[in-house]
Amino acid sequence: MEIVVRPLGESDLGAADQICRVAFGTFFGVPDPTTFMGDTDCVRTRWHADPSAAFGAFVDNELAGSVFVANWGSIGFFGPLTIRPDLWDRGLAKRLMEAVVGQFDAWGTQVAGLFTFPDSAKHVGLYQRFGFWPRFLTAIMSKPVTPRTSNAPTLGTRFSEAAPVEREHVLAECRDLTNDIYHGLDVSTDIRSVADQGLGDTLLLHRDGRLIGCAVCHCGAGSEAGSGSCYVKFGGVRPGITACDDFGRLLDACEAFAVQTGVTRLKAGVNTARHEAYERMLAHGFRTNRYGLAMQRPNEAGYNRPGAFVLDDWL
Repeated sequence: MEIVVRPLGESDLGAADQICRVAFGTFFGVPDPTTFMGDTDCVRTRWHADPSAAFGAFVDNELAGSVFVANWGSIGFFGPLTIRPDLWDRGLAKRLMEAVVGQFDAWGTQVAGLFTFPDSAKHVGLYQRFGFWPRFLTAIMSKPVTPRTSNAPTLGTRFSEAAPVEREHVLAECRDLTNDIYHGLDVSTDIRSVADQGLGDTLLLHRDGRLIGCAVCHCGAGSEAGSGSCYVKFGGVRPGITACDDFGRLLDACEAFAVQTGVTRLKAGVNTARHEAYERMLAHGFRTNRYGLAMQRPNEAGYNRPGAFVLDDWL
């Protein structure tokens, strides 16, 4: 069997999306695996965010699997990595992982991570062979939202409200904020991607003219949220004595945004090593739908630590 790994092209996205759904649907035992994830899209959205960091594994010139790598400055993560079920355990995932690690090395990523199934020794074993080590669980949480439950003392502003000539300044503010959370952390690619693809918006909270929080939100069909949902792909507030309260304001702003966009559910992930953030989400009415395992290379905390008020899941 000849396996060739190369960058994923736009013409490959339909097949990649189908493989992704069938692979996860088969793993979870869905009666019709092709329907898994509904109208959620994490293949085209991630490819358009950075086509140079999407890889396909081809067998006899036919797509058999794919993976998407994300560059958040000093932090990187990858996923989904999916293989056609009839080709499981044939070495394709290993070949894609070689491309993933090569991409992180080329970027000079300081801490790389992933989200996987905590009860799958096979998955954990594969990633561990490439230097990723299991750490804390990540909770995928959600809550219902209605106009009656929205209580945002300040809604802040949105990236979409900034004039085109002002957007580079806003991105610089966001980089300054995320750098305070973890040196070199930069989610500009996702902020741009959400704006360019019309997937949702980025919420911005200021105090005394300084950015203190931001949240990159996907909303509705065709995004990573899916119909009826708002999904916070990344959210965070500046560290300091007011961080816990500021994080509560950010959660309020995300909920208000979800209501205003007409969805009925707000979804976000949080690593349980960020204990205070996890606890605050529970106090805000979020409940855990499932857990995943965060694995990291090298085996160090990064920003998955107490005192970091951050939303993400690396899913």
